[in-house]
Amino acid sequence: MASYTLTVARLQLILGRGLRKLHVSAALSARAQVAMSRFEPNTSINYVKLHSNINVVRKRLNRPLTLSEKIVYGHLDDPAGQEIARGRTYLRLRPDRVAMQDATAQMAMLQFISSGLPRVAVPSTIHCDHLIEAQIGGAQDLQRAKEVNQEVYNFLSSAGAKYGVGFWKPGSGIIHQIILENYAYPGAMLIGTDSHTPNGGGLGGICIGVGGADAVDVMAGIPWELKCPKVIGVKLTGTLSGWTSPKDVILKVAGILTVKGGTGAIVEYHGPGVDSISCTGMATICNMGAEIGATTSVFPYNNRMKTYLEKTGRADIATLADEYKDDLVPDTGCQYDQVIEVDLSELKPHINGPFTPDLAHSVEDIGAVAERNGWPLEVKVGLIGSCTNSSYEDMGRAASLAKQALDRGLKCKAQFTVTPGSEQIRATIERDGYAEVLRDVGGVVLANACGPCIGQWDRRDVKMGEKNTIVTSFNRNFTARNDANPATHAFVTSPEIVTALAIAGTLKFNPEKDYLTAANGEKFKLTPPTGDELPAQDFDPGQDTYQHPPADGVSLRVDVNPQSNRLQLLEPFDKWDGKDLEDLRVLIKVKGKCTTDHISAAGPWLKFRGHLDNISNNLLIGAVNVENDAVNKIRNHLTGEYDGVPDVARHYKKHGVQWVVVGDENYGEGSSREHAALEPRHLGGRAIVTKSFARIHETNLKKQGLLPLTFSDPQDYEKIRPDDKISIIGLKDFAPGKPLKAVLKHSDGRQDTILLNHTFNETQIEWFLAGSALNRMKVLQQ
Repeated sequence: MASYTLTVARLQLILGRGLRKLHVSAALSARAQVAMSRFEPNTSINYVKLHSNINVVRKRLNRPLTLSEKIVYGHLDDPAGQEIARGRTYLRLRPDRVAMQDATAQMAMLQFISSGLPRVAVPSTIHCDHLIEAQIGGAQDLQRAKEVNQEVYNFLSSAGAKYGVGFWKPGSGIIHQIILENYAYPGAMLIGTDSHTPNGGGLGGICIGVGGADAVDVMAGIPWELKCPKVIGVKLTGTLSGWTSPKDVILKVAGILTVKGGTGAIVEYHGPGVDSISCTGMATICNMGAEIGATTSVFPYNNRMKTYLEKTGRADIATLADEYKDDLVPDTGCQYDQVIEVDLSELKPHINGPFTPDLAHSVEDIGAVAERNGWPLEVKVGLIGSCTNSSYEDMGRAASLAKQALDRGLKCKAQFTVTPGSEQIRATIERDGYAEVLRDVGGVVLANACGPCIGQWDRRDVKMGEKNTIVTSFNRNFTARNDANPATHAFVTSPEIVTALAIAGTLKFNPEKDYLTAANGEKFKLTPPTGDELPAQDFDPGQDTYQHPPADGVSLRVDVNPQSNRLQLLEPFDKWDGKDLEDLRVLIKVKGKCTTDHISAAGPWLKFRGHLDNISNNLLIGAVNVENDAVNKIRNHLTGEYDGVPDVARHYKKHGVQWVVVGDENYGEGSSREHAALEPRHLGGRAIVTKSFARIHETNLKKQGLLPLTFSDPQDYEKIRPDDKISIIGLKDFAPGKPLKAVLKHSDGRQDTILLNHTFNETQIEWFLAGSALNRMKVLQQ
């Protein structure tokens, strides 16, 4: 087996050879810069080290390894000495790369600036995709976003230049598509400040969504901690065909595992059915794995990945991956903690929702289910694209259905929007005619950005509170997520089914069996969608949207205006005072599902992601108060009056009253946004007590010096009353595995004492003692 690393010098030779074949002179500079940014001299693709680490660990464990284990353990800081136990020990890892989207990059870079470090230690990039609101169409919306967000874009661009971070300008595309096209590769470990970073698992990498503080650790060159994940195996047999798409695999799996069934685990797909799925299809499946709470998802290296690497200008990586293929697939005889089997030949098209991505239905049944539940049957808007489903293949298959409708004189009955995943996809579907077909059938091509998927949608066809149905190829459909309207019933499905339902205009349409009526009155059925996996020609890279950082940014300045309402430098949180937390007020006792969207809403609030005090005005405004079943209406126990959640929190903080939030199951599911942890800390919160947490949010809370605690007995949730005072006892002896006590002081004079569990290890306890992980990092630098 060859023992060499893809170095910069070697890459220069490759680029000189490969770029001449592209015949796209306008793209040479951008492609060269991007390629060079992939492989910094100190962190080049080193399959030799991965191979060596895997062998060390396999010998220690004396058993076959899953693919997930190979890649994760292959990135251990100390493979010879690290304690490894699935679901129990914390691993210290050395990821290859960091990626940040613009909404989370603001706080991540502000924290990195606060660290005092001169430059990032690993290759890192910022991607401008979250701040572009869908209003009219791609070009107009992009121009407006550049004007409205100029201050933020300038900050991210200048911070990137100073600290060595690549900058993908607005219009370049969605972070996860850019990563797939440029940075992901088989065997990589990448972390990203977005929960759908696992998209890169479609190219055989372990790509994990994290909060900004975790990104700062990696950018600072500090080993990154992750609880050793369990591994759920999904065995795929059969072959995808007809109307069934890769999206249906994860929609089916979400129905099986639910939104928390993957928590603490990596989902590893394997089996003979894998080879019937395209590389971008595998990415779709991994992307939406975030909706089952999985740490990440991954597929084994195969020829579909090789072809994609070659088509995206990375043939030499494919050659290396071929040589190290044994390290990029699971060992024969490896054991999974749980196994799910899905026969692709029997799998039917699915559509999940409304209001949660794990409520699974077959497309064949959804009309009847909707009627039975009183869900609106009329499809008001169909939306395709997003980071989950915006590949060339996705657009081609949707266009094949649109072409059939046009040939019969039909257009979409519903409104129809199209979101390209990247500038490369946009330019290529324009060149190849897909975009024109989608526009002709009634579609509006939006900017290369997240748009409606994350609530960046200036929707005006329905009134707020009006009950309606939309169907999307997105990944999430939480209440009010897409358009801020809690009465919108959002369903997630494949781009093909979205297109068919937009043409038909109703949920009561099964394209496998039902007929449409042509303009001339004839009945016809849509034939199953078709589309090329990759373009016959090379991808058209479109406009140059990448800014590579200079070799030395020491002399550059990053200015933050003290009067800005968009950006605010961070002040360190107070360290622990050495005392138990006495008489904490219950800010809110949350009823039911409480995602990060409920804790820190997106949409119009995205503009404040770089200003902690301003964005804290959205704290928990979407959470349901158990006391009155209302949102953003809680009792201020100092005044006796009802007010909004952030208003009461600010009043408590002003009067020196610390507080606690009480939550239900899987608290903090959804986005990786660390603002959902920063805001309660900023406004005087000290602990969050729940039945269970989503992985990323629990870590984010720890990073900011809060106590994420869980009931030892989940029934103790019922013992807490909204007007209680809670004391958390035992912090002087705070230790891993040792529960804390909570004394519940009721207003009638009675008390209850309950046990609260935690998952803190020694390092994380040091974060709490110091006031935050960033505070601790500064102490260690002294």
